[in-house]
Amino acid sequence: MWSREIPFKVDIAGVIEIMGSSLYSRMDTPIRELIQNAHDAIMRRRSRDLDFRGRIDVQQDAAAGTLTFVDDGIGLTPNDAELFLGTLGIGITGLLKGRGSDAQRSTVSGDGDQLIGQFGIGLFSAFMLADRLVVESRRADCEEGVRWEAGPGTSILLSHSDRAETGTSVTLWLKEDFRNLATDSELLEHAIKEYADFLAIPIHLNRQASRVNLINAAWFQPTPDTETVELELASYFNESPLDVIPIRIEKPSPIAGALYVSPQRTPGFADDATVAVTVRRMVISRRIRDLIPSWASFVRGVLELEGCNPTASREDLVRDESFRTIQIALNEYLYDHLERLAEQQPTRLEAIVNWHRYTLAGAALGERRLRNILRRVYRWQTSRGQLTFEQCLASSKSDPLFESDAEFVIWYNADRRQERYLDEVFASGSTTCVHTLRSFEESLLASMIADTTGQVVDLRAATPSSVNFSEAILGLTDVEECPAVWEEYFAATGAKVKTGLFQTSQPVMAFLNERFELAQTFEELRKGGEIPQGFQRLIDAHFQQSPTGRNEVMLNRSHRLVKRALQQGVHSPLASVLRLLVINALHTAGAGRSHDLSKTQAGDLDWIADALWGRD
Repeated sequence: MWSREIPFKVDIAGVIEIMGSSLYSRMDTPIRELIQNAHDAIMRRRSRDLDFRGRIDVQQDAAAGTLTFVDDGIGLTPNDAELFLGTLGIGITGLLKGRGSDAQRSTVSGDGDQLIGQFGIGLFSAFMLADRLVVESRRADCEEGVRWEAGPGTSILLSHSDRAETGTSVTLWLKEDFRNLATDSELLEHAIKEYADFLAIPIHLNRQASRVNLINAAWFQPTPDTETVELELASYFNESPLDVIPIRIEKPSPIAGALYVSPQRTPGFADDATVAVTVRRMVISRRIRDLIPSWASFVRGVLELEGCNPTASREDLVRDESFRTIQIALNEYLYDHLERLAEQQPTRLEAIVNWHRYTLAGAALGERRLRNILRRVYRWQTSRGQLTFEQCLASSKSDPLFESDAEFVIWYNADRRQERYLDEVFASGSTTCVHTLRSFEESLLASMIADTTGQVVDLRAATPSSVNFSEAILGLTDVEECPAVWEEYFAATGAKVKTGLFQTSQPVMAFLNERFELAQTFEELRKGGEIPQGFQRLIDAHFQQSPTGRNEVMLNRSHRLVKRALQQGVHSPLASVLRLLVINALHTAGAGRSHDLSKTQAGDLDWIADALWGRD
């Protein structure tokens, strides 16, 4: 039996490779990390000298293949450089924020509230781009400067530096693959702006007088001007907002910035809403997911979230309690905004809803509060033009002659092929037919009806099989089932045929069942051998779980042709005429025509022709 105590060993090259391939997803990350370190050094100096402003310089040297980051911040003593620069996972900023042991925290003093860094790994990220790093620094209250140098090996060289100015410079000797960062100023400027555009400290490239970063954005102002915010959002995101939502919340967690309604129509109903997020003005990511509620997938913007915690890679936010608190706050804020628009600017809200119509309608299926908003501004296509739900309800009061329970009956049609025909059917009365031509609209309409309190509202399909449709809408009386012999005669049409008395001059009226038509289409494809077996099993299971029903046809017994045909029976020429009228009515309503039905139609035409020519 034996044991011995051994120290941890770290393969620096291996750690750097892990940082590049797993921790960080972008090769320009070191630019962000080094700017962040410079920012924190300046903020620490500002906390001691309230008149000090500070600046960051990034310098390219194409000939040497180097990139240098210079700040005039608080600087480092030789002891600081030895303790913190060479220790992965321990940084001054992180200690000021409470990380590390008591002994480690006792080595630093100050306040970490305005600092960005945390994990003590930012400097090491530079090895993703460079073979060698040199840090030169001097602290104002220190008699000498310090030079810290590290290369591909595991050792670090500390030495005296002649640096006279307070502050720090970090020079990267770039690897061959990244030498373009030392030559391409546009590439470097883009990377700086990507991460540090809103940083409150000016960043200058190659000693130019003008700064690279924007610094002041209208949406971060205490009392932002909405018009200015709109113009800046349009410039920043390269699209014109449909609506701007400035945000400033102090509790329960501080949120500042602006959201806007994007003109980009998102596909489907579940596209992730993303926003740009900054923490102390350093951009964490331009595509943070999950903050904005899923029902608002068309919302974009920039938010400063001081209370959120970045991940170790600083490319996302930790999904912790702070994150969830902000999720709830943003959901409430967006709902409040839409509800204010509904009350104060309904026309503006209606324009937004029309633009993102199907995204909002689909999302509202699971959001009652959103449905309550859409009740007032979402316009349904109806037999009386476009109406809101409240207008549909007002024009759907039931007739007490036919209804004893329901105060309102909303009739709906889900088949585009019957839209024009049903518009004509409903035109003569005071009742409205709502066309739910998208599959989710039928569910949305049903949900809005279910949300309605204090009134009894029924939703019924605009078809003769629905309760009181024939009597109340079509004016039909004495509706009867066809005799069995006639049912058999009309079997080729696939429709359920009934007879009745109605005032219109039409001999036949047809009403389609969308699911029946879909089933017929699949059946024709199956006969042609065009559906894979696996898909066919799914189709069969679907229709077994939910029967299709049938198309419906009403024969007008008050029409003399129909009356005479029914009297003469199925073997008369008029029976063939009547079947052709049924087939034509179905076809006009939009029904498909199978091969067997086409043969039946051809046979009827031959029989009529023979009868007209006097042949047996």
